[in-house]
Amino acid sequence: MRGMIISAFGTGFKVGAEGREIICTARGSFRSRELAPLCGDEAEVEEHAGEYVITKIYPRRNEIVRPPLANLDSIVFVCSAVSPSPNLLNLDKFTAVSVFKGIKPVIAITKTDLYDPEEYAKIYRPIFPTFLIDNITGEGAEELLAEIRGSFSALCGNSGVGKSSLLNNLIPGAEAEVGEISEKLGRGKNTTRRTDILRLPGGGYLADTPGFAAFSTDRYDIIFKEYLADCFPEFSDFLGHCRYTGCSHRTEQGCAVLEALRDGKISPSRHASYVKMYAEAERIKPWELKKR
Repeated sequence: MRGMIISAFGTGFKVGAEGREIICTARGSFRSRELAPLCGDEAEVEEHAGEYVITKIYPRRNEIVRPPLANLDSIVFVCSAVSPSPNLLNLDKFTAVSVFKGIKPVIAITKTDLYDPEEYAKIYRPIFPTFLIDNITGEGAEELLAEIRGSFSALCGNSGVGKSSLLNNLIPGAEAEVGEISEKLGRGKNTTRRTDILRLPGGGYLADTPGFAAFSTDRYDIIFKEYLADCFPEFSDFLGHCRYTGCSHRTEQGCAVLEALRDGKISPSRHASYVKMYAEAERIKPWELKKR
């Protein structure tokens, strides 16, 4: 049977296949090849003596390390308009990693009943699908659901931004279902490495993941400076039009990106994030990664 890994717990896995959910273990050879099955993997399952075993993992389109997920179509980054206000540098780092890995970033801004989110929405709306969510009334949740329906997405957000409320607006009763999953799998509330995958109304899956702090930008997700500009989609119309080959798009004369910045075609906060990320990338040496 071929199915999708929808939960991982200890040495066990749950695979959705042929309309049912199957508890499995993984063949030991995966460990010897340093290939750990991930939630989102397409897997082959075989029955042996009444027990189910994952015998094959199909090639992945992408993967992220923390939270450990594979084959994502999109990541919904949840931030609140206020209390706490968005950390735009972190958000820009996460969206850049997503673009680098071929995963569509989606922005959901919550607490719109407490603060007008337009100052943030106008930055991201021209670049990524951006949704304004009132978790009290549910306004905006249906539009977000329409964006991710039929795909495999992850929901990421720090504590306090309203991620749980948004999850319940997207999937009524989701928190109760997550609790039920935890009870069945014997996982306590304090388990840190935990990802629950839930079915979306109308089709598709949504992974409820830990907060932004757990979204890894470590050595597996390093973007070298040569590739960084391509991870800012709003730069694309201007790349290749700079006066000098190898332009870093920070201070050079005749830089088309800087000209677009001056003309208001690129957000100052986004470019500031790019400059900070470029400086960080300059300090990374390829041979140092092997030491991490």
